[in-house]
Amino acid sequence: MKKLGTTTRAILGLGLRATVAALVTLGAAQAAGFPAQPVTLIVPFPPGGTTDIAARTMAQAMEKALGQSIVVDNRAGAGGNIGMAAVSRAKADGYTIGMGTIGTQSINQFLYKDMAFDPTKDFEPIALVMTTPNVIAVNTASDIKSMQDLVEAAKTRKLSYASPGVGSSVHLTGAYLEQVLGVEMLHVPFKGVANSMPALIGGQVDVLLDNLPSTLAQLKDGSKVRGIAVTSAERSPSVPDVPTVAETAVPNFSVTAWFALYAPKGTPEEALNKLTDAARQALSSKEVQDRFQTLGAQAGNLFREDLRKFEQEERERWSTLVKERNISTQ
Repeated sequence: MKKLGTTTRAILGLGLRATVAALVTLGAAQAAGFPAQPVTLIVPFPPGGTTDIAARTMAQAMEKALGQSIVVDNRAGAGGNIGMAAVSRAKADGYTIGMGTIGTQSINQFLYKDMAFDPTKDFEPIALVMTTPNVIAVNTASDIKSMQDLVEAAKTRKLSYASPGVGSSVHLTGAYLEQVLGVEMLHVPFKGVANSMPALIGGQVDVLLDNLPSTLAQLKDGSKVRGIAVTSAERSPSVPDVPTVAETAVPNFSVTAWFALYAPKGTPEEALNKLTDAARQALSSKEVQDRFQTLGAQAGNLFREDLRKFEQEERERWSTLVKERNISTQ
């Protein structure tokens, strides 16, 4: 047998060491498990709105527990359906998750025909992130200064109200208000508060309905926008001077918007457990709880199957309203 030369042996030795190093690196990566790279968090609404605020707060807080960065990707449109459809189609490996809402997970399926995803089957619930009341606001120059004023005005003229879009909890809150107050108003959908707020300030619409966090700064400033009611059962600590609908117009009225994290169906349990643990740690932290409270919201405390049960209860509630009011996106 021909002996290998010194140079050949050296080359083979280098190749063997490189192979061993590669195997060691691969083994270490496998041992490290999920997550081994950044996670993408799809937000199905524009930047600056309540969903976006909730997502970015959670992304920053969860990064500490995961040991990886979370990149927020805004994909707005169709009442949140475009973004959540992208989540449902993503590879089920834990590296793409989405911020679903009361609209995308409990309302839209009763409004939109031929939806690209099934909220009951295409996702793995992770965590309820936060809940918040909606707020009813007017321009400070408006003669509407209370819910009683709104009712009287709506009975004498056709009031218009802005919302972040068809199918949002805000839109449905408006429809619910019309039903219980016995009035008819013109719904004017916008692509997020970045567009609806200027319309209110500019006088293009009479009333603004929106999630409290995305309007809080304007309400506290008070120079251009006045809050006349919040939709939660109790007043919000963030705007304690703004009464509830229940105490001013409709007893027992209570509506809150909610936001939750989801992964595509089939995501491995290891990844789901890591994501859930990271969300749980974030939501139990004083930093996140204080941040949400400052926004006029409350940190969530439902995870996995408890969240699944909650969203089903919400579907039953809102599907009834959609049918009774004959609401559609067509």
